Amino acid sequence: MSTLTHFDTHGQAHMVDVADKPATRRVAVATGRIAMQPATLALIRLGNAKKGDVLGIARIAAIQAAKKTSELIPLCHPLALTRVAVAFALPGEGDAAAWVDCTVTAETIGPTGVEMEALTAVQVGLLTIYDMCKAADRGMVMTDVRLLEKRGGKSGDYLAGGSAA
Repeated sequence: MSTLTHFDTHGQAHMVDVADKPATRRVAVATGRIAMQPATLALIRLGNAKKGDVLGIARIAAIQAAKKTSELIPLCHPLALTRVAVAFALPGEGDAAAWVDCTVTAETIGPTGVEMEALTAVQVGLLTIYDMCKAADRGMVMTDVRLLEKRGGKSGDYLAGGSAA
């Protein structure tokens, strides 16, 4: 089992020193879901939610959150992101389920990974959907926020549900 890297030998929290780590291409993919009432999903699909284009605004919020992750997570390094891509998936028109999935891919070239940026972006994207639709549905539930994939770095690659290299 690995040790926790954000604690020094005295058990004090510290920011990990990445100065001697090589700059490599780092990629992380994270996802999450917000479940809602069918009528709320209909508002999102039609684009006539009271506050405007829900998914368009949520996309911008997710990108902005990825860029500000180090301001929110105390021991997270500030990164120069090279790409943040946000994708939304909705159930088919005839499906009785009502949800929106948010998947974020974050990339950088640097000495540390982008998992926290991808995870933060997903959660803020989902929170933005909640904020924009709460007048219609306060019972929305955000679930299953998780890392799907990580590439690059000393610890190797990670793929949810199976392999780590």
